[in-house]
Amino acid sequence: MTAATLRLRPLGIDGGHEHAVYVNAGCHVCRAEGYEAQTRLTVAANGRSLVATLHMVHGDLLGLGEAALSLAAQHALELRAGEPLSLSHLPVLRSESALRAKIYGQRLDEDQFAGLVADAVSGRLSDLHLAALVSACAGDKLDLAESLALTRAMVQAGERLSWSRHPVMDKHCVGGLPGNRTTPIVVAIAAAAGLLMPKTSSRAITSPAGTADTMEVLAPVELDSAAIRRVVERTGGCVVWGGAMRLSPADDVLIRIERPLGLDSDGLMVASILSKKLAAGAERVLLDLPVGPTAKVRDAAGAGRLAARLRAVGQQLGLEVDIAVTDGRQPVGRGIGPALEARDVLQVLRGEPTAPADLRERALLLAGRILEMGGAAATGLGLVRATELLDGGQAWQRFQAICEAQGGMRTLPRAPLTETMTAPAPGRVSAIDNRVLARIAKLAGAPQSPAAGLDLHVRLDDAVEAGQPLYTLHAEAPGELRYALAYARENLTAIALGEPTCPAPSC
Repeated sequence: MTAATLRLRPLGIDGGHEHAVYVNAGCHVCRAEGYEAQTRLTVAANGRSLVATLHMVHGDLLGLGEAALSLAAQHALELRAGEPLSLSHLPVLRSESALRAKIYGQRLDEDQFAGLVADAVSGRLSDLHLAALVSACAGDKLDLAESLALTRAMVQAGERLSWSRHPVMDKHCVGGLPGNRTTPIVVAIAAAAGLLMPKTSSRAITSPAGTADTMEVLAPVELDSAAIRRVVERTGGCVVWGGAMRLSPADDVLIRIERPLGLDSDGLMVASILSKKLAAGAERVLLDLPVGPTAKVRDAAGAGRLAARLRAVGQQLGLEVDIAVTDGRQPVGRGIGPALEARDVLQVLRGEPTAPADLRERALLLAGRILEMGGAAATGLGLVRATELLDGGQAWQRFQAICEAQGGMRTLPRAPLTETMTAPAPGRVSAIDNRVLARIAKLAGAPQSPAAGLDLHVRLDDAVEAGQPLYTLHAEAPGELRYALAYARENLTAIALGEPTCPAPSC
């Protein structure tokens, strides 16, 4: 492959995650090499290389011998103004044939999935390729053998942690339930019981907060493998961002495409969940499957199918998988957004009277299952032991130790702007839409603004009076508060009110 050299002119273009290269439309390189807009090219500089999408610039913003890079690409190559970079054609992708085969409904084997995953992780597949792959695997288009093959390929594409102590415990929720921030509490209880629980978590992509976003307002989460090992050896547990390491890196790539498209797939979900558990060195995993009409898993039948596939694939890969099917009809706790969810977590760990009872109850249920799976409690006594560790203060002490080991506990931020949505009429809360409330919290600025989000004041079946607070928006910027309020006022059924129950016996 021939390479042509240009010099970098930084333009400060933020394309998010995308690696992009910009050249003048009259550039001799493009004419000589036959490059066109949207061509995928190899860009090399400083002994590094990456794959970027070409964009043509018409006018005099760039000279004929200059190129600009998106900020993500410029940072990855560690390139400065005036330094040379070279462009060359991308080699033919062998995985494209496997992608076409899957689009036409053919089954793929382990080698084909390995090629697709390798090209996805390296950046050789464009977002168009990735969207086609996710679409071809959506719904029921992956059978059990393909889920297993994809999971193996995703594990092999990254690093894998190993531990000297056993068993190694893990816990994961399939998502779709705002405020369901049980992980920090469960990790603290498990570590206080003497179990090993190195928890790697995700950031939010389209939700108001991921576990890593919530934990980050309490302590640093961007730790490398060596730092994680030090934290876990000292405290028995951690809650860190998995994206800071190469643990199943293909998962982050696929999720980034899958979630905005709204394409759920049991096959992809199983590969996503289990590949990260295996990469983190887990041996025994508890999976939380919230079920509700506006949760990710909508009904008991769907939960049963997903649970069966998780168990089957986990067994083939040497993972002991336990499933907890939980109530997903409404958010958990009061806060939706990083700092508000972190506040709820601290209230539970500290045993404060104002702590959300549902978050405490759910965390204890899951922690009890973990203790029994790990042999830290006898069968049937896990909940009792978990409650002892929480109420006795050992879990709170261990959580503080984990935060200090990760870099020090932080003070929670508070949003300067709030606005409360009230009940338009008396009634009884008949339904709560998880997706709409999550959207409102995100419009308010979460998770990019950690203090933003909303506080929920009512639960299902609560009786409310006209004018009673339903939820309070928290925002750091006036514009975000206006956006969130406008959407909230267009979606008053986010908290649906049924007919009020008459208090008088004569009604």
